[in-house]
Amino acid sequence: MSTPYDLPTDTSKIKEFEWDDHYDFPRDLVGYGENSFDPKWPGGAKIAVSFVINYEEGAEHTVLNGDMHSETHLWEAPGGAPKIQERAVNIESEYDYGSRSGVWRLFRLFNKFNYKYTLYAVGKAIEDNPAVGISSVKNGHDVASHAYRWIDYANMPPEQEKAYIKKEIETIAKICGEPPKGWYYGRLSSRSQALVWEVYKEMGVPLLWDSDSYADDLPYWVDVPAEKNEKDPKGMLMIPYSYDCNDYKFNVPTGFGSPTHFYDHVKNAFDTLYEEGCEGSPKMMTIALHCRCIGKPGRFMALKRIVEYIASKENVWVATRTQIAEHFREKFPYEKGYLAPGVKRAEASNTINAWPAHKAAPV
Repeated sequence: MSTPYDLPTDTSKIKEFEWDDHYDFPRDLVGYGENSFDPKWPGGAKIAVSFVINYEEGAEHTVLNGDMHSETHLWEAPGGAPKIQERAVNIESEYDYGSRSGVWRLFRLFNKFNYKYTLYAVGKAIEDNPAVGISSVKNGHDVASHAYRWIDYANMPPEQEKAYIKKEIETIAKICGEPPKGWYYGRLSSRSQALVWEVYKEMGVPLLWDSDSYADDLPYWVDVPAEKNEKDPKGMLMIPYSYDCNDYKFNVPTGFGSPTHFYDHVKNAFDTLYEEGCEGSPKMMTIALHCRCIGKPGRFMALKRIVEYIASKENVWVATRTQIAEHFREKFPYEKGYLAPGVKRAEASNTINAWPAHKAAPV
């Protein structure tokens, strides 16, 4: 990948990266390795399928939420520059379609097939439309956190981010009856995962899983840096997410050109993972959805065909992310330094001191 075009010409003025023992999680470039890992899905299932509905409408960048600029991400006419201190009414109404129409089209489909989804709920979004969270709970679905605002957190001060995390937990608990058991940011900072763990611990709320990872087709444990010196560390269970089978790709130049492309891509991914499961290496698959994307009538039928196709297969476990986490935690409890019992983590500690390409190597 090329160097971002907006870096300063004189890179010597850029502050060198410093590893933070409290926030930074080591990389693992090995994972489960060639022989994979058998998650022993319930009933001998060959694959676990997780449908995720991202509910962000009303929590995006907009001056109505006190932001400096309007949102340009994930709508039907991408590419425009943010409007500073001005409403982007056309973009707002595109998001409004998701909350007014798209979300209910998706809910009806999954309720019809009795397939449980995980709702990635942005707190501000369900504050504006509580019926979305209430309906999900009423019908037995999983409501997880997608942060309080659907904005970039990269440059937010840690204390402000912690306040947002706490407000999100409280908001979902108030509307849905209990705090979220899982968390997914998507637009996180390098500190976010550690801060989420920290706030949950301070509030005495159980955090069963985190999904800010795209690293695998299976759940896995990580050690939490802040628990380094604790006698009884709990670790953090990662339930990997996916940008691959994700309807956001309708809105990017390299993404899906039509509903048929979406159907073919998701079906191929399912078939590959299902085949691996039949060969003795069961996997997990995430199908990520957005109300304003796949909720459009012309695209929706592709999702309906996917659901019908999956329903026609045997030995498939369609589960929420919390159900997957609960299964994994019961069967494969956390052990410090291990992805799962018997599979030691291979932390790439040498990457911390790897020599940067833009500097001369030491003699």
